[in-house]
Amino acid sequence: MAELSVSEIKKRFKNSEAQKEQWRSIYEEAYEYCLPMRNLYDGYYDGNAVGQDKMKRIFDSTAIHSTSRFANRIQSALFPPQRSWCRLTSGSDIPPERQVEVEQILDDYNEKMFSIMNQSGFDLAMGEFLLDLAIGTSVMLIQAGDETTPIRYTAVPSYQICFEEGANGTVDTVYRKMKRPFDVIIKEFPDAKIPKEVSDKYLEDPTKKVELLEATYEKDGFIYYCVSTMEGDHKLVSRTLKGMPFVISRYMVASNEKYGRGVALMALPDIKTLNKVTELTLKNASISIGGVFTAVDDGVLNPQTISIQAGSVIGVSSNGGARGASLAPLPRSGDANMSQILTNDLRANIKRMMLDDEIAPENMSARTALEIQHKITSLSENMGASFGRLISECLVPIVRRTLELMDEMGIIELPLKIDGLQVKIVPVSPLAMASNKDKVNDVLTFLQMSQQLGAVGGSLLKMDKVGDYLADMLGVPSSLRTTNEERQQIMEQTMQLAQQQMEMQQGQMPPEQPQEQPMG
Repeated sequence: MAELSVSEIKKRFKNSEAQKEQWRSIYEEAYEYCLPMRNLYDGYYDGNAVGQDKMKRIFDSTAIHSTSRFANRIQSALFPPQRSWCRLTSGSDIPPERQVEVEQILDDYNEKMFSIMNQSGFDLAMGEFLLDLAIGTSVMLIQAGDETTPIRYTAVPSYQICFEEGANGTVDTVYRKMKRPFDVIIKEFPDAKIPKEVSDKYLEDPTKKVELLEATYEKDGFIYYCVSTMEGDHKLVSRTLKGMPFVISRYMVASNEKYGRGVALMALPDIKTLNKVTELTLKNASISIGGVFTAVDDGVLNPQTISIQAGSVIGVSSNGGARGASLAPLPRSGDANMSQILTNDLRANIKRMMLDDEIAPENMSARTALEIQHKITSLSENMGASFGRLISECLVPIVRRTLELMDEMGIIELPLKIDGLQVKIVPVSPLAMASNKDKVNDVLTFLQMSQQLGAVGGSLLKMDKVGDYLADMLGVPSSLRTTNEERQQIMEQTMQLAQQQMEMQQGQMPPEQPQEQPMG
């Protein structure tokens, strides 16, 4: 079936945009308090907020700091920079006789993939991606690059994106509304077919921006990519892709909703309350420092002409007498101690809800490896189902799309499908390894207990499989592990060596002396 027309795409986009508009108020508020510099809901898209101060209504920076800490913590725990955070391994469909060959190929692909990611600035894009995830929905665009940057990873602001879900809640259609200067469009889309009426409109000023609609959708097993102008039905670019270039991840999805809710939305009531309490506290502090005064309307003192500041001299007719002082301080009200207690409680709640707990008390100079490991395990437990969603909606699609582009560029050859049956993507990040520690400890504990059962305990486990299982759980690369044939050779060599040593010991022992028989 043919791809959709521009009018059909725009009709579907309008419906999707109307659904996204229902989230505008809550997302705008969350970005205002937690990520004001990345807030595009305040008119930035239309060029009305460029260079403006976005911190006017912020009186407490706890939420901003915790949002940044959340992104950094998730990145270091799940996507640690300059490290391999996943491993490609053979699936169950690969026959046993081919597993060694396939594992060696996948190890090579895995090394090349992370080398390209480090070269393409993946860590920077992932940092911005996780900032949006704290709000609820994050988007990353993965495209082919050039010789310097083989693959381009771009964290797209969620404001520009609206999408549709297909079967099983997976995203199969993505729309992006963007503005590009006319001369940039020609460079960014070399295969663009620009109609004459469009080019004539921008001849006088090529830097004038054109509003575009980018649509990527799945239909009949194919993925189509289309770029058209918002004004008119001009299709500039039309392509067929091998995979979905957009990776959309949501921290948590409520029932009957498709856009995500992040830790910032869950902590938003406390964030707004803390900001208001801090505002009132600052106003009360300014009153305490500068003071508020009452002036007697005696016809001599003019309150409009005096200045209450340090070192100033105010001329009055009298400071005493029957009528009292012409100028007197107003007694201050409010409880500063109560506001401090409330502020501390709110900050603690916000940090706890945004996973910004300290690994160790601040008065401790050093943190042990056990403490760090315990904190990573606690992070995994606090994330709950969100950890699995990050794996399925973020980690796996990023790896799959990266390998697809590497295949298109001829860097690797993919005769196998990355579907979990032929090729599996196994997370080996610190957060994933923390969840495997319990499985490893269970096996080791049972192994120790079985040894106490004697000969019966030795038959309870397949000892030739235990090593492979532990290596998989701990993320040991297959290139560092021995094959079954190599293990058999090592065992035979060990037995031969033991036999030779036994024979040598027997040859060095003195011959046994015959015992004298008693006389009959």
